[in-house]
Amino acid sequence: MTPSPNATEATDAAAVTDERLEEMVRDACAAPSMHNAQPWAYVFHRRSGVLELLADAARTLPEEDPRRRALHLGCGAALFNLRVAAARAGLHAWVSPLPPATGGDVLAAVRLRAGEVEREAATLHPAVAERRTNRQPYEETRIPEVVREQLSRAATTERARLVFPGGWHYRMVLDILADAEAGETTAHRAEEEAWLRAEEAAADGIPRTALGPRMREGEASVREFGERPDGPWADFEREPQLALLLTQRDEPADWLAAGQALQRVLLTATRAGLSAAPVTRALEHPSLRWLLRDPSEGPGHVQMVLRMGYGPSVPLSTGRRTPDEVLTYRD
Repeated sequence: MTPSPNATEATDAAAVTDERLEEMVRDACAAPSMHNAQPWAYVFHRRSGVLELLADAARTLPEEDPRRRALHLGCGAALFNLRVAAARAGLHAWVSPLPPATGGDVLAAVRLRAGEVEREAATLHPAVAERRTNRQPYEETRIPEVVREQLSRAATTERARLVFPGGWHYRMVLDILADAEAGETTAHRAEEEAWLRAEEAAADGIPRTALGPRMREGEASVREFGERPDGPWADFEREPQLALLLTQRDEPADWLAAGQALQRVLLTATRAGLSAAPVTRALEHPSLRWLLRDPSEGPGHVQMVLRMGYGPSVPLSTGRRTPDEVLTYRD
Protein backbone atom coordinates (compact mmCIF):
# COMPACT_ATOMS: atom_id res chain seq x y z
CA MET A 1 0.00 0.00 0.00
CA THR A 2 1.10 3.59 -0.61
CA PRO A 3 1.98 5.41 2.61
CA SER A 4 -0.56 7.91 3.89
CA PRO A 5 0.17 11.59 3.28
CA ASN A 6 -0.12 11.87 7.07
CA ALA A 7 2.21 8.93 7.75
CA THR A 8 4.27 11.05 10.12
CA GLU A 9 1.32 11.36 12.49
CA ALA A 10 1.18 9.00 15.44
CA THR A 11 -0.83 5.82 15.26
CA ASP A 12 -4.18 6.08 17.06
CA ALA A 13 -3.12 4.83 20.47
CA ALA A 14 -6.68 4.31 21.70
CA ALA A 15 -7.49 2.10 18.73
CA VAL A 16 -4.34 -0.04 18.95
CA THR A 17 -4.27 -1.65 22.36
CA ASP A 18 -1.72 -4.35 23.17
CA GLU A 19 -4.47 -6.95 23.04
CA ARG A 20 -5.67 -5.83 19.63
CA LEU A 21 -2.14 -5.62 18.25
CA GLU A 22 -1.38 -9.15 19.44
CA GLU A 23 -4.56 -10.44 17.77
CA MET A 24 -3.45 -8.89 14.49
CA VAL A 25 0.06 -10.30 14.81
CA ARG A 26 -1.41 -13.74 15.55
CA ASP A 27 -3.35 -13.53 12.28
CA ALA A 28 -0.22 -12.32 10.48
CA CYS A 29 1.65 -15.40 11.70
CA ALA A 30 -0.90 -17.68 10.02
CA ALA A 31 0.71 -16.83 6.67
CA PRO A 32 2.55 -19.47 4.67
CA SER A 33 6.34 -19.49 4.36
CA MET A 34 8.84 -21.84 2.81
CA HIS A 35 9.07 -24.97 5.01
CA ASN A 36 6.95 -23.04 7.52
CA ALA A 37 10.14 -21.38 8.73
CA GLN A 38 8.14 -18.26 9.72
CA PRO A 39 11.01 -15.86 8.99
CA TRP A 40 9.40 -12.77 10.51
CA ALA A 41 9.50 -10.68 13.66
CA TYR A 42 7.71 -7.50 14.74
CA VAL A 43 8.74 -4.51 16.81
CA PHE A 44 6.11 -2.04 18.00
CA HIS A 45 7.45 1.42 18.92
CA ARG A 46 4.99 2.84 21.43
CA ARG A 47 6.14 6.44 21.15
CA SER A 48 5.90 6.69 17.36
CA GLY A 49 3.18 4.08 16.98
CA VAL A 50 5.13 2.32 14.22
CA LEU A 51 5.00 -1.46 13.86
CA GLU A 52 8.11 -2.72 12.10
CA LEU A 53 8.22 -5.97 10.15
CA LEU A 54 11.65 -7.56 10.31
CA ALA A 55 13.28 -10.56 8.67
CA ASP A 56 14.36 -13.11 11.27
CA ALA A 57 17.93 -13.88 10.21
CA ALA A 58 17.94 -17.06 12.29
CA ARG A 59 15.23 -18.53 10.04
CA THR A 60 16.86 -18.14 6.65
CA LEU A 61 17.42 -21.01 4.20
CA PRO A 62 20.95 -20.40 2.87
CA GLU A 63 20.97 -23.39 0.51
CA GLU A 64 17.49 -23.12 -0.99
CA ASP A 65 16.99 -19.37 -0.65
CA PRO A 66 20.42 -17.69 -0.71
CA ARG A 67 19.07 -14.32 -1.95
CA ARG A 68 16.28 -14.41 0.67
CA ARG A 69 13.65 -14.02 -2.05
CA ALA A 70 11.40 -16.70 -0.51
CA LEU A 71 11.92 -15.08 2.90
CA HIS A 72 10.55 -11.81 1.52
CA LEU A 73 7.57 -13.64 0.01
CA GLY A 74 6.74 -15.21 3.37
CA CYS A 75 7.09 -11.88 5.16
CA GLY A 76 4.94 -10.23 2.48
CA ALA A 77 2.24 -12.86 3.00
CA ALA A 78 2.33 -12.15 6.74
CA LEU A 79 2.11 -8.43 5.97
CA PHE A 80 -1.05 -8.95 3.93
CA ASN A 81 -2.60 -11.00 6.74
CA LEU A 82 -1.82 -8.09 9.06
CA ARG A 83 -3.65 -5.75 6.69
CA VAL A 84 -6.65 -8.10 6.64
CA ALA A 85 -6.69 -8.30 10.43
CA ALA A 86 -6.39 -4.52 10.71
CA ALA A 87 -9.29 -4.01 8.31
CA ARG A 88 -11.45 -6.39 10.35
CA ALA A 89 -10.58 -4.37 13.47
CA GLY A 90 -11.68 -1.13 11.77
CA LEU A 91 -8.14 0.08 11.16
CA HIS A 92 -6.20 0.95 8.05
CA ALA A 93 -2.64 -0.33 7.75
CA TRP A 94 -0.46 2.20 5.95
CA VAL A 95 2.56 0.19 4.78
CA SER A 96 5.90 1.74 3.85
CA PRO A 97 8.31 -0.83 2.37
CA LEU A 98 11.85 0.00 3.43
CA PRO A 99 14.95 -0.54 1.28
CA PRO A 100 17.51 -2.80 2.99
CA ALA A 101 19.99 0.06 3.33
CA THR A 102 17.67 1.94 5.69
CA GLY A 103 17.26 -0.68 8.36
CA GLY A 104 19.13 -3.94 7.82
CA ASP A 105 16.52 -6.61 8.37
CA VAL A 106 13.63 -4.13 8.73
CA LEU A 107 11.46 -4.81 5.70
CA ALA A 108 8.50 -2.48 6.24
CA ALA A 109 6.99 0.06 8.63
CA VAL A 110 3.25 -0.07 9.33
CA ARG A 111 1.02 2.59 10.85
CA LEU A 112 -2.38 1.45 12.07
CA ARG A 113 -4.94 4.24 11.96
CA ALA A 114 -8.66 4.48 12.55
CA GLY A 115 -10.69 5.58 9.56
CA GLU A 116 -11.32 4.21 6.11
CA VAL A 117 -10.46 0.51 5.96
CA GLU A 118 -9.68 -1.92 3.13
CA ARG A 119 -13.20 -3.30 2.94
CA GLU A 120 -12.46 -6.08 0.47
CA ALA A 121 -9.50 -7.19 2.57
CA ALA A 122 -11.75 -7.35 5.64
CA THR A 123 -14.04 -9.84 3.85
CA LEU A 124 -11.09 -12.21 3.53
CA HIS A 125 -10.52 -12.48 7.27
CA PRO A 126 -12.34 -15.84 7.79
CA ALA A 127 -10.05 -17.36 5.16
CA VAL A 128 -6.94 -16.50 7.22
CA ALA A 129 -7.71 -19.34 9.64
CA GLU A 130 -9.18 -21.63 6.96
CA ARG A 131 -6.31 -21.50 4.45
CA ARG A 132 -4.13 -24.61 4.28
CA THR A 133 -1.31 -25.83 2.08
CA ASN A 134 -2.95 -28.90 0.59
CA ARG A 135 -0.45 -31.54 -0.59
CA GLN A 136 -3.15 -34.12 -1.37
CA PRO A 137 -4.29 -35.12 -4.89
CA TYR A 138 -6.90 -32.79 -6.41
CA GLU A 139 -9.90 -33.51 -8.62
CA GLU A 140 -9.54 -33.10 -12.37
CA THR A 141 -12.42 -30.57 -12.31
CA ARG A 142 -11.40 -27.39 -14.13
CA ILE A 143 -11.44 -24.15 -12.16
CA PRO A 144 -14.24 -22.01 -13.66
CA GLU A 145 -13.15 -19.02 -15.68
CA VAL A 146 -14.98 -16.63 -13.37
CA VAL A 147 -12.93 -17.91 -10.42
CA ARG A 148 -9.70 -17.64 -12.41
CA GLU A 149 -10.59 -14.03 -13.14
CA GLN A 150 -11.18 -13.37 -9.44
CA LEU A 151 -7.75 -14.79 -8.63
CA SER A 152 -6.12 -12.74 -11.37
CA ARG A 153 -7.77 -9.55 -10.06
CA ALA A 154 -6.52 -10.37 -6.57
CA ALA A 155 -2.94 -10.45 -7.89
CA THR A 156 -3.39 -7.29 -9.95
CA THR A 157 -4.65 -5.42 -6.88
CA GLU A 158 -1.23 -6.03 -5.31
CA ARG A 159 0.78 -5.01 -8.40
CA ALA A 160 1.45 -8.55 -9.63
CA ARG A 161 0.11 -10.83 -12.37
CA LEU A 162 -1.36 -14.31 -12.07
CA VAL A 163 -1.11 -16.39 -15.23
CA PHE A 164 -2.63 -19.81 -15.92
CA PRO A 165 -0.28 -21.20 -18.57
CA GLY A 166 -1.74 -23.03 -21.54
CA GLY A 167 -0.59 -24.79 -24.70
CA TRP A 168 3.15 -25.12 -25.23
CA HIS A 169 3.84 -22.91 -22.20
CA TYR A 170 1.90 -25.25 -19.91
CA ARG A 171 3.82 -28.26 -21.23
CA MET A 172 7.12 -26.47 -20.79
CA VAL A 173 6.31 -25.48 -17.21
CA LEU A 174 5.39 -29.08 -16.37
CA ASP A 175 8.69 -30.32 -17.80
CA ILE A 176 10.72 -27.70 -15.91
CA LEU A 177 8.99 -28.54 -12.64
CA ALA A 178 9.65 -32.25 -13.17
CA ASP A 179 13.34 -31.61 -13.96
CA ALA A 180 13.67 -29.50 -10.81
CA GLU A 181 12.17 -32.21 -8.61
CA ALA A 182 14.54 -34.79 -10.09
CA GLY A 183 17.57 -32.54 -9.59
CA GLU A 184 17.43 -32.04 -5.83
CA THR A 185 20.91 -31.67 -4.32
CA THR A 186 22.19 -33.27 -1.13
CA ALA A 187 22.58 -29.85 0.51
CA HIS A 188 19.02 -28.88 -0.37
CA ARG A 189 17.71 -32.18 0.96
CA ALA A 190 19.54 -31.74 4.28
CA GLU A 191 18.18 -28.22 4.75
CA GLU A 192 14.68 -29.36 3.85
CA GLU A 193 14.75 -32.26 6.27
CA ALA A 194 15.93 -29.96 9.06
CA TRP A 195 12.48 -28.33 8.93
CA LEU A 196 10.50 -31.58 9.13
CA ARG A 197 8.87 -32.23 12.50
CA ALA A 198 7.77 -35.48 14.10
CA GLU A 199 5.24 -33.72 16.36
CA GLU A 200 2.02 -32.31 14.93
CA ALA A 201 2.03 -29.63 17.64
CA ALA A 202 5.47 -28.23 16.69
CA ALA A 203 5.46 -24.43 16.56
CA ASP A 204 7.28 -24.28 13.22
CA GLY A 205 8.41 -26.51 10.38
CA ILE A 206 6.30 -29.13 8.60
CA PRO A 207 4.84 -32.08 10.53
CA ARG A 208 5.44 -35.33 8.70
CA THR A 209 1.70 -35.96 8.89
CA ALA A 210 1.16 -32.88 6.66
CA LEU A 211 3.44 -34.00 3.83
CA GLY A 212 0.76 -35.80 1.85
CA PRO A 213 1.23 -38.99 -0.18
CA ARG A 214 3.91 -39.70 -2.76
CA MET A 215 2.83 -39.65 -6.40
CA ARG A 216 2.22 -43.04 -8.00
CA GLU A 217 0.58 -41.76 -11.20
CA GLY A 218 -0.03 -38.28 -12.58
CA GLU A 219 1.89 -35.18 -13.64
CA ALA A 220 1.47 -32.99 -10.58
CA SER A 221 4.72 -31.62 -9.22
CA VAL A 222 4.91 -33.13 -5.73
CA ARG A 223 7.81 -32.44 -3.40
CA GLU A 224 9.20 -35.68 -2.01
CA PHE A 225 10.68 -34.29 1.23
CA GLY A 226 13.42 -36.90 1.38
CA GLU A 227 13.20 -40.65 1.56
CA ARG A 228 9.89 -41.95 2.92
CA PRO A 229 9.92 -45.71 2.42
CA ASP A 230 6.85 -46.16 4.58
CA GLY A 231 4.94 -43.18 3.19
CA PRO A 232 1.58 -43.65 1.43
CA TRP A 233 1.19 -43.49 -2.35
CA ALA A 234 -1.65 -42.01 -4.39
CA ASP A 235 -2.64 -41.06 -7.93
CA PHE A 236 -2.45 -37.31 -8.61
CA GLU A 237 -3.90 -35.16 -11.37
CA ARG A 238 -3.15 -36.09 -14.96
CA GLU A 239 -3.47 -32.42 -15.92
CA PRO A 240 -2.62 -30.35 -12.83
CA GLN A 241 -3.85 -26.77 -12.91
CA LEU A 242 -0.95 -24.38 -12.45
CA ALA A 243 -0.76 -20.65 -11.86
CA LEU A 244 2.32 -18.44 -12.09
CA LEU A 245 2.65 -15.27 -10.01
CA LEU A 246 4.84 -12.65 -11.69
CA THR A 247 6.17 -9.17 -10.99
CA GLN A 248 7.66 -6.64 -13.42
CA ARG A 249 10.89 -6.25 -11.47
CA ASP A 250 12.91 -8.59 -9.27
CA GLU A 251 14.15 -6.58 -6.30
CA PRO A 252 13.46 -7.09 -2.57
CA ALA A 253 10.57 -4.60 -2.66
CA ASP A 254 9.04 -6.61 -5.51
CA TRP A 255 9.42 -9.85 -3.53
CA LEU A 256 7.64 -8.27 -0.58
CA ALA A 257 4.86 -7.07 -2.87
CA ALA A 258 4.68 -10.53 -4.44
CA GLY A 259 4.19 -12.05 -0.99
CA GLN A 260 1.21 -9.78 -0.39
CA ALA A 261 -0.19 -10.66 -3.81
CA LEU A 262 0.35 -14.36 -3.13
CA GLN A 263 -1.58 -14.21 0.12
CA ARG A 264 -4.44 -12.23 -1.40
CA VAL A 265 -4.65 -14.89 -4.11
CA LEU A 266 -4.54 -17.74 -1.58
CA LEU A 267 -7.22 -16.21 0.65
CA THR A 268 -9.40 -15.50 -2.40
CA ALA A 269 -8.91 -19.11 -3.49
CA THR A 270 -9.81 -20.39 -0.02
CA ARG A 271 -12.99 -18.31 -0.03
CA ALA A 272 -13.87 -19.86 -3.42
CA GLY A 273 -13.44 -23.40 -2.07
CA LEU A 274 -10.13 -24.06 -3.85
CA SER A 275 -7.08 -25.90 -2.57
CA ALA A 276 -3.55 -24.75 -3.34
CA ALA A 277 0.03 -25.83 -2.80
CA PRO A 278 3.22 -23.93 -3.68
CA VAL A 279 5.61 -25.56 -6.13
CA THR A 280 8.97 -24.01 -5.37
CA ARG A 281 11.80 -26.34 -6.34
CA ALA A 282 12.30 -24.79 -9.80
CA LEU A 283 12.26 -21.31 -8.24
CA GLU A 284 15.33 -22.25 -6.20
CA HIS A 285 17.40 -22.50 -9.42
CA PRO A 286 17.85 -19.13 -11.20
CA SER A 287 18.21 -20.70 -14.67
CA LEU A 288 15.04 -22.79 -14.31
CA ARG A 289 13.12 -19.92 -12.74
CA TRP A 290 13.85 -17.71 -15.74
CA LEU A 291 12.64 -20.40 -18.15
CA LEU A 292 9.23 -20.62 -16.45
CA ARG A 293 8.01 -17.35 -17.94
CA ASP A 294 6.32 -17.00 -21.31
CA PRO A 295 8.56 -14.59 -23.29
CA SER A 296 5.68 -13.71 -25.61
CA GLU A 297 3.92 -11.97 -22.71
CA GLY A 298 6.70 -9.43 -22.24
CA PRO A 299 9.01 -8.90 -19.28
CA GLY A 300 8.26 -10.48 -15.95
CA HIS A 301 9.76 -12.52 -13.15
CA VAL A 302 8.06 -15.64 -11.80
CA GLN A 303 7.87 -15.37 -8.01
CA MET A 304 5.65 -18.39 -7.26
CA VAL A 305 4.14 -21.43 -8.92
CA LEU A 306 0.89 -22.71 -7.45
CA ARG A 307 -0.85 -26.03 -8.01
CA MET A 308 -4.54 -25.28 -7.61
CA GLY A 309 -7.78 -27.21 -7.77
CA TYR A 310 -10.46 -28.91 -5.73
CA GLY A 311 -8.91 -31.10 -3.07
CA PRO A 312 -9.99 -32.91 0.09
CA SER A 313 -10.23 -30.91 3.28
CA VAL A 314 -7.10 -30.54 5.38
CA PRO A 315 -8.39 -30.36 8.96
CA LEU A 316 -5.16 -29.49 10.77
CA SER A 317 -3.01 -26.44 10.22
CA THR A 318 0.72 -26.47 10.78
CA GLY A 319 2.00 -24.89 13.99
CA ARG A 320 2.70 -21.21 14.40
CA ARG A 321 4.75 -19.18 16.83
CA THR A 322 2.75 -16.98 19.18
CA PRO A 323 2.83 -13.17 19.43
CA ASP A 324 4.90 -13.57 22.61
CA GLU A 325 7.63 -15.15 20.48
CA VAL A 326 7.62 -12.75 17.53
CA LEU A 327 6.48 -9.36 18.90
CA THR A 328 8.64 -6.96 20.88
CA TYR A 329 7.58 -3.64 22.41
CA ARG A 330 9.83 -0.61 22.64
CA ASP A 331 9.22 2.86 24.02
